Amino acid sequence: MPSSYRLPLFPLPLVLLPGALQPLHIFEPRYRRLLADALDGNRQFGIICRSPDVAERELPTGTVGCVGRIESSQQLPDGRANVLVAGTERFVLRSFVDDPSPYHVALVDPFIDRAAKQDDEQEVATRVRTLFTRVGQAARAIQEDRTALPTLPAAPAELSFAIAQFVDLATNDKQRLLSSDSALDRLRQLEEALARMVESLEQRAYVHARARSNGHGAVE
Repeated sequence: MPSSYRLPLFPLPLVLLPGALQPLHIFEPRYRRLLADALDGNRQFGIICRSPDVAERELPTGTVGCVGRIESSQQLPDGRANVLVAGTERFVLRSFVDDPSPYHVALVDPFIDRAAKQDDEQEVATRVRTLFTRVGQAARAIQEDRTALPTLPAAPAELSFAIAQFVDLATNDKQRLLSSDSALDRLRQLEEALARMVESLEQRAYVHARARSNGHGAVE
């Protein structure tokens, strides 16, 4: 089993998913220090979702977060910074540890998926890909956006997180995805979410296309 390790933590009211890009605006002095230390080191820190009603050091043991790798950093004249981080591997919180740094440091464990039957994963993955394509095409038609849909990874585990980046999910639902140790379960959750929205979006796309043609002629 992979060993535990110490990780600087940045509790935020958001969920970072593996493979996702997340812009951050750093302004608190303690997190300016975290940023400086990360840039001087391995460019990584942990992002863990915290609701406003939970104190930072009262985040429960077992909460799953995601390591963020700094992709770019723009220092502003007043000391603030705009940062872009990419989600990498997941971790699970074991405990906060005492550290001289002004920001939080925790002991965490790597969080990995349990094994599953590949045939089951591929079957659901195929359905999710189809639904995602339909939803994406309808949304782009409504916005009159001709850009291509994103290229999706082949592996079901990576696919689940890739699609989740582009689906409008509540924070709790994103955290449930992040905390799942089953790619199959994540894909099923996404299948339910996409199935709820696809017919409505396709109907709106059809109405939009009819309106553009003033109700005359064929709809492309």
